[in-house]
Amino acid sequence: MNLSADETLVGRLSNQLTPDLAFTNAFISRQHFAIRKVQDKAVLYDLGSRHGTEINGVRLTPYSPYPLNNFDIIKLAKGMSVLHFSYMFADQTLEIEPLGITRQLEVPELSLTIHWEKRECVVEGKRIQMSEKEYLLIRVLHENANRLVPLEEIKSRVWPERSPGAEGVPDVTLDEMNALVYRVRKKYGKDTFLISAVRGSGYVLESELKSS
Repeated sequence: MNLSADETLVGRLSNQLTPDLAFTNAFISRQHFAIRKVQDKAVLYDLGSRHGTEINGVRLTPYSPYPLNNFDIIKLAKGMSVLHFSYMFADQTLEIEPLGITRQLEVPELSLTIHWEKRECVVEGKRIQMSEKEYLLIRVLHENANRLVPLEEIKSRVWPERSPGAEGVPDVTLDEMNALVYRVRKKYGKDTFLISAVRGSGYVLESELKSS
């Protein structure tokens, strides 16, 4: 993620707020931390997050400035999510480390199995049939679990029947995509599919799913 704005907000996605880098993890605060550009330097401020922010293993004092350096490791909520900061070609960037490697807190795990051939999910013993679009979205995110799936790939995989737009990608609006993600979260439970939106880039499925 390129930090091109004067301020980049990192936090948990909610109905009231969509951070620039958004997570669905309940241990991450809605406004967890911000990175502000001060001259040519990136400065991080923890915004009073409930479970804290660490840089290179040191927990930050809320609302205090911490200038970032190349290869700094930023941990949210005791390592639930890890970000790597670097200056690359004069740009300030953040890279997300896969959640499966970094999870440290004990989080209750849902009993979830996906039967792809039957196009159904079994959540806590309850069978839920997938619609065509739900199936295609969950499939592409699951195949790339814990990695960013670009908007263009999601559009191509989920709406293959749609006429291509100017850039050769199916003509799908962001509202349509957001509505589909919202339906998936609501139908299967927001803690079943932890789908994080990375504004303007795509979505990340933070999960360790069973499938058959």
